[in-house]
Amino acid sequence: MKTVFKVLVLFVGITGIGTSASFAQSGWFWQNPLPQGNHLWAAATLDPSTVVTVGAAGTILRTTDGGTTWTLQSSGTTTTLRGVSFVDANTGTAVGDFGTILRTTDGGTTWTLQSSGTSNSLNGVSFVDAETGTAVGAFGTILRSTDGGATWTPQSSGTSNSLNGVSFVDAETGTAVGAFGTILRSTDGGTTWTPQSSGTSNSLNGVSFLDAGTGTAVGASGTILYTTDGGATWTRQSSGTTSTLIGVGFLDANRGCAVGAGGTILCTADGGGTWMLEPSATTEELLGVRFAADQTGWAVGGRGTILRTDDSGATWTPQSSGTTTNLSGVSFVDTNAGWAVGGTILHTTDGGATWTDQGYGGVAASFLDANLGWVVGGNTILHTADGGASWTRQSFPAVSECNCFFPTQPSFSGVSFADANTGAVVGKCLGIAAHHCIDIGVLLHTSDGGNTWAYSLAAEFANALRAVSFADAQSAIGVGDSRQDLQPFFWGSTVRTTNGGASWQIGNILYRMNYSLVLNGVSYVDANTATAVGYDSDPVSGGGLIIRTTDGGVTWTRQSSGTSAALYGVSFVDANTGTVVGAGGLVLRTTDGGANWTSQSSGTSYLLTAVSFVDANTGWAVGSVGTILHTTTGGE
Repeated sequence: MKTVFKVLVLFVGITGIGTSASFAQSGWFWQNPLPQGNHLWAAATLDPSTVVTVGAAGTILRTTDGGTTWTLQSSGTTTTLRGVSFVDANTGTAVGDFGTILRTTDGGTTWTLQSSGTSNSLNGVSFVDAETGTAVGAFGTILRSTDGGATWTPQSSGTSNSLNGVSFVDAETGTAVGAFGTILRSTDGGTTWTPQSSGTSNSLNGVSFLDAGTGTAVGASGTILYTTDGGATWTRQSSGTTSTLIGVGFLDANRGCAVGAGGTILCTADGGGTWMLEPSATTEELLGVRFAADQTGWAVGGRGTILRTDDSGATWTPQSSGTTTNLSGVSFVDTNAGWAVGGTILHTTDGGATWTDQGYGGVAASFLDANLGWVVGGNTILHTADGGASWTRQSFPAVSECNCFFPTQPSFSGVSFADANTGAVVGKCLGIAAHHCIDIGVLLHTSDGGNTWAYSLAAEFANALRAVSFADAQSAIGVGDSRQDLQPFFWGSTVRTTNGGASWQIGNILYRMNYSLVLNGVSYVDANTATAVGYDSDPVSGGGLIIRTTDGGVTWTRQSSGTSAALYGVSFVDANTGTVVGAGGLVLRTTDGGANWTSQSSGTSYLLTAVSFVDANTGWAVGSVGTILHTTTGGE
């Protein structure tokens, strides 16, 4: 088995799994959650069928059938987008971090980057026609365009407070809200902005005006403010909650909803005289809400959440799908059959187009074919001979070194099988050294498919073994954390066998004084060639750690990763072609054995923990919040 599968801390939260998106099948694209899993910050509704929503990692999604299907549009940026405004089916503007402004005139088929003249984050945008719009953001930033964004002119806001939302009702009349209860009003297209008294010091996060007089602002601690005189006076309404409110949208003068932390949705049918807490079917933070005609609206938020209402907010239906449980291991045996594991076990037989929840859970997986596999996690080893339709718990002996003044159970983090009989499991447990308890690495070995497991090694030279990989029935390498017993010197640790696990040799590599090394993953492609990845905490020379051996693990050479991000998973299909994944959605690719590594766009900033390729082009990466990404083009 050439690819090793990784582990991180897991959080459980399962939802239904399905498909409802269309994607361009190039580079990396989402398979779970669907339509995608990045945070969504804002939405624009054009009509009851057409919605555009924007979010993290440059995400732009569009539906033209009321949310039955969503198309992921190419924004040309990985910057978080926080605001969006459309004036018709074709013409729209999105804004985001670092002064990013994007413009489309063809419904999002293409987006063009505009020069904002600022590096400040932009949090909201409001266009009243194809030419006239205003964007607001950090440090009191206000930008104005009267030529469709060809040029943006800074305006004097009179404040350095962050401005979080803006609403214009015509070319002249608009309101911006922000931190510390800031409310600004303009009646001359932004030539001048006048502060208004909000009566609160709570941050105001969203604002919605229906006409020049009638508007609502929402913010921290359940704050809802209402005006009927253009903000000359603001009245606080009783929200009935202390949750932070982030977005607000109205269908007409009476009907509207506010959304916020913990999946909070509040709706009113009497202009805010009373607000009712409505069930949202999510605990994710909701960041934006917009209504179209016919009582139809959408709320968007964390982890790709999309909710739809067809009754003015009384009921909401999720339109995003899939698990949001963190996934830490992935194993594919061909282009169709694969498993992703975390707080649950997911199985696909169609290359990830659909996933079936098989229950249980784990942190790492190793499959030999469409039927035969193992999953490990905690102190559990699970085995299946029918593709996961049923699972059997395999027993293993107590490890004598796991005895921190009383017997302790190991915690497993890696598994690899070379064939139906030969395999190894690695992890850690609490043992005793110098009269105190420390983590020590644990390795178990089987030669009969896991019917019996033998304790092979308790590597007190490592405080954890995190991953193991077999190249063939005889050759395997395990990797782990720094040694604890040589402080202030720390060593990245490896173990290797050349006799199918009957015996193992401990190797220590890459020592650093006072700075720890962690090896999280290893991929062993033949008896000589393996690559391991992890993290070096040295603030000067450290960062993403990639090391390579061409002599079966006797010696290792450090390669330049070009990143400061921690690396967690690695998969090589041959001695030259490999992919590494890590923190912040990082994906690195090599076609020359690691002499050069090229960064690829994953389309997300979520932590990626494991990767599995079945050939040079076809691979999957998994990570936090249920992320499953797929490529059929080698990530290009």
